[in-house]
Amino acid sequence: MTGEEITAALGRCWSSRTSSRWSPEVPSRGQCSVTALVLQDHFGGELLRTPVGPASHFYNRIDGVRIDATAGQFPSPLSYLDLPATRAEAFADTSQAQYDELFRQFAVARPDSTR
Repeated sequence: MTGEEITAALGRCWSSRTSSRWSPEVPSRGQCSVTALVLQDHFGGELLRTPVGPASHFYNRIDGVRIDATAGQFPSPLSYLDLPATRAEAFADTSQAQYDELFRQFAVARPDSTR
């Protein structure tokens, strides 16, 4: 499964229930922390972060490959620092309800799902 397949499946899952900053024009907006947590739980790997202004942008490294499914929310490419992040840091930017919703939605939508 490729990063593109993962991102496409997530795009079908993101909504106002998975991030209060979601919009139909930019579905990945505000989804970075919840998405990074869900991807780690589904595929393992590491949580990473890069500062973007005063905040952190969260993403993953899975099997040695950086996967930033929410990079599309930014108008230009990021200069990644790949700083290690903790689950507590990522959860500070989301809620349990948003996490639960995305986890359930992605479990069905992921490309290798056995529906």
